[in-house]
Amino acid sequence: MARQINVVMAQLNFVVGDIESNTTRLIESAKSAMSLHAADIIAFPELCLTGYPPEDLLLRPSMQIRIEKAISTILEADIGIYIVLGYPEKEDSKLYNALMIIKGRECLASYRKQCLPNYQVFDERRYFDHGDSACVLNICGANIAFTICEDMWERGPIQQARDAGAQLMININASPYHKNKPVERQQLLKERAADGGFPIIYVNLIGGQDELVFDGGSMAMTASGNCHYLAPSFEEGLFPVSINIEGEGVSSRCNIPLQCVAASQSIEAQVYQCLVLGMRDYADKNKFAAVILGLSGGIDSALTLAIAVDALGKDRVHAVMMPFEYTSQLSLDAAQQQAQFLGVDYKSISIEKIYESFITALESEFANTEVGVSEQNIQARCRGVLLMAISNKKGFLVLTTGNKSEIAVGYSTLYGDMAGGFDALKDVSKTLVYRLAAYRNMDYSCDPVEVIPQQVIDRPPSAELAPDQVDQDSLPPYDQLDRILELYIEEDCSAEVIIRQGFESEVVKKILRLVDLNEYKRRQSPIGVRLTKRGFGRDRRYPITNAWPLGE
Repeated sequence: MARQINVVMAQLNFVVGDIESNTTRLIESAKSAMSLHAADIIAFPELCLTGYPPEDLLLRPSMQIRIEKAISTILEADIGIYIVLGYPEKEDSKLYNALMIIKGRECLASYRKQCLPNYQVFDERRYFDHGDSACVLNICGANIAFTICEDMWERGPIQQARDAGAQLMININASPYHKNKPVERQQLLKERAADGGFPIIYVNLIGGQDELVFDGGSMAMTASGNCHYLAPSFEEGLFPVSINIEGEGVSSRCNIPLQCVAASQSIEAQVYQCLVLGMRDYADKNKFAAVILGLSGGIDSALTLAIAVDALGKDRVHAVMMPFEYTSQLSLDAAQQQAQFLGVDYKSISIEKIYESFITALESEFANTEVGVSEQNIQARCRGVLLMAISNKKGFLVLTTGNKSEIAVGYSTLYGDMAGGFDALKDVSKTLVYRLAAYRNMDYSCDPVEVIPQQVIDRPPSAELAPDQVDQDSLPPYDQLDRILELYIEEDCSAEVIIRQGFESEVVKKILRLVDLNEYKRRQSPIGVRLTKRGFGRDRRYPITNAWPLGE
């Protein structure tokens, strides 16, 4: 008769820096795993005690003191199951990204991460030293290997574990989401399970941390490369996996029977949930009671409002329409309709007198010049001042609403519509904005609801800063623009390579030059949720001052 091990994947949302609360959560979860799931093992995500990524908090002199206190607290709790937890381990002058296996009042073993990522959003080599040894522990009659996140992306740690006689691997992670990441992970685990010849339990973090969102998606992969347990993405929980041990001694094998596999999701569903979670955690973890945004009657602010309500609830969301003489009746009606439908606090504050005061004050400076972009930007800056004033007075978080396409080419106003604390759409292209709006109206809930007014989706996009203005007056169609931007920003293609894709040379060079020239704006923009492999923020670090010529 096959023996069984019950492993609970603790797919939880930890708070960076709150070591005391994280420790309490860990202990409570371990006790729940025992009582609710008869767990033998509970595995927590990478660096769960500190939260991920702790960044320069790791350099604080008191970090080690706090970690030692947390571990002592866990040991004193004397919990009778195996606890696998991630923590920073200091030895002499070296710091390691480590995991520890605890049972009761005893630390049974530890493992130090060997493969330290230093690309995209990761810079672990700034803080950590490399480990070099496998960790295989016999638990309930099975030889279980333990590794951490990036160790799975390299073959070396898997081969080490196999050579040490591993029959099962538990890999703990803090792997942030980007589009198609869940598919990439499953393919990776399939390959590594084949390399090792044993099943793999993959435990991932969940939650928003500044621009990063961790999506969970913890899973159990069989030795033959079949996913037999997949936890839902963007959802906290303790997810139990049963492993059968078949045979005796060195010839025994671990087998994971088919259990619970969450349904696959569309890209729109994944991205929307990512945006909701990212906004909720940024507001909650930074203790903002409410958020406020300018509701213009356009699709970007309409989508941002829907995300905010889904993230925080209508009572914590405030919207302000700030009309000017160029604001259309369609915009006024659409903004009011959406605000009323969602039940948020809604006000309208005209900027006309404010604008006139600025123009009067600048009369001598603007004398003998043509009315143009400067005057348009003053409109946006009037709105930014109003929102920031309300934020300052009431303690609300200002949400900006610019999308990646606009931010890329500088189609936004510094200290105007860029003024704020968080931009959910910062890594969302304009074409994806439309897809998300359609998803929210049609597929987000069981009953299709027109949360975003259809006339907002159908109208030509416009900043409404000048008479009859539309975005396409100065930009190519968004489907073309977004593909050019994707090639340049996310795939690092040169101008010549992009032109060979069939785009007009003049258009490509104009767009790329705009991207380069507007780096200074992006450095001053609020953070936002990262969705691609190359978002504006931790991912893409280009010098503001540079003379790099476009070309090959």
